[in-house]
Amino acid sequence: MRPAGRVGRPAGRAGNAGNAGNAGNAGNAGNAAGPSRSVTPAGRAAATLAGRPAAPAPRDSFADIRHPGRPATDFHLRFNYLALTHRMDAIKVGLLGFGTVGGGTYTVLARNQEEISRRAGRGIAITRIAVRNPARAATRKAELDGALGAAPGWDVRIGEDLRELVDDPSLDIVVETIGGTTVARDLVLRAIGNGKHVVTANKALLAVHGTEIFQAASERGVMVAFEAAVAGGIPIIKALREGLSANRINWIAGIINGTTNYILSEMRDRGVDFASALADAQRLGYAEADPTFDIDGVDAAHKVALMSALAFGVPVQFERAHVEGIRHLEAVDIRYAEELGYRIKLLGLTRRTPAGIELRVHPTLVPAARLLANVEGAMNAVAVSADAVGMTVYYGKGAGAEPTASAVVADLVDVTRLHTADPEQRVPHLAFQADRLSDTPILPIGDVRSSYYLRMRVADETGVLAHITRLLADADISIDALLQKASREGEGATDLILLTHLTREAAADQAIAAIEALPTVVSKVTRLRMESLD
Repeated sequence: MRPAGRVGRPAGRAGNAGNAGNAGNAGNAGNAAGPSRSVTPAGRAAATLAGRPAAPAPRDSFADIRHPGRPATDFHLRFNYLALTHRMDAIKVGLLGFGTVGGGTYTVLARNQEEISRRAGRGIAITRIAVRNPARAATRKAELDGALGAAPGWDVRIGEDLRELVDDPSLDIVVETIGGTTVARDLVLRAIGNGKHVVTANKALLAVHGTEIFQAASERGVMVAFEAAVAGGIPIIKALREGLSANRINWIAGIINGTTNYILSEMRDRGVDFASALADAQRLGYAEADPTFDIDGVDAAHKVALMSALAFGVPVQFERAHVEGIRHLEAVDIRYAEELGYRIKLLGLTRRTPAGIELRVHPTLVPAARLLANVEGAMNAVAVSADAVGMTVYYGKGAGAEPTASAVVADLVDVTRLHTADPEQRVPHLAFQADRLSDTPILPIGDVRSSYYLRMRVADETGVLAHITRLLADADISIDALLQKASREGEGATDLILLTHLTREAAADQAIAAIEALPTVVSKVTRLRMESLD
């Protein structure tokens, strides 16, 4: 499926226009045409390094807006000189971990290093790797080099001391790929304290400790880049931080866990139960041996908590999210949803409302005509609704070695560009300035308004439906659609499915409790939320 309106890299990113380190950009003193004129020593050095005549001094009307009163000449030549000087040496990167993501990062960076250096303005080299088993890492590196056809020419040192790596003064950037929230937290904070930029794919770390980490990075003047932490190779973080920065975002809804999406696709397409679909996902490598974080919705909650902070300018508040997984789903609910024109997806959803911000993860009935309803298998997709641009959808691989590495290396390029521009003008970690974050509350789930799919097993008797609809009316809940199946011979009970209009979760809780107390209702009520995604 082709994404609608996918946002690319914004043209106006601070630090790119007028950057002397990137050939062909406006304001590059080394590339300007015309005869040489008298310039400062810094300007002569820039011209010498570029191998071209020095450019004329910029006109006084182009004042340095970041430092009022400073002549424009001083501003432009200072950064041109720094940019051209920095281009002489590669940025040095240390990898913490060399598993799926670490190995993928090594491969993508090595294979595309010429293209990447042209984009970044200078080379990027992995010079240190720290792992628990250096011998195994050395073997893996040799295998990757063999697959590449040749080693990338980096002088790579492999060791087992993780702290020694983050303390290495020769490194510019530390890439954290070990996962978890304890050791990884200590190492990331230590790297920040040492003045190193950090790139991480660790959504759990940032969802749990993000406020502490981002504050430390801001105080130390370094970047923590985390594009790979949400939806793998889909550039949703850059879209929210930069591409959509002119918009007031209304809501975000995402299929952001490939394991659960694969399981739900299998349950629908093959009619199998949850346990069989999970076993198949594990056999194919789409699910971990312990899939708890995936199937219980925790992984998706980590990701949507980060997106919510970026969209609405609030702190990361994973602990306030309402989280439900897919363990309880039955194949019959997927079949009935199809009959009613819906598909069930595990959505991570955050929405701005007058009362506060919704932050939730749960199985959701989505109209079958919607783009998100047609995301199949292990693929990911995120839909964003904003006031100016309308709806945009971002689709792609949300996991795997190279899709995730694509995002990691993109972050490396961004951090490297920082060395050839003005570091004071970086994009804030959570899109909004740190001192301008909002205290808008996260709504408790009881105050969230949703439409509902309700399935119950009822006695095949006259008057049962009337009792149920009366209880719904008492809770101020109206019915949008109804589906009742004929009972099988000899069973005496049948499935009743109701779709409701919008109502508060607390009202739905009240009605469901009353319905389950009826003697003619012979099962627990299965409740699934619905989203129109209009």
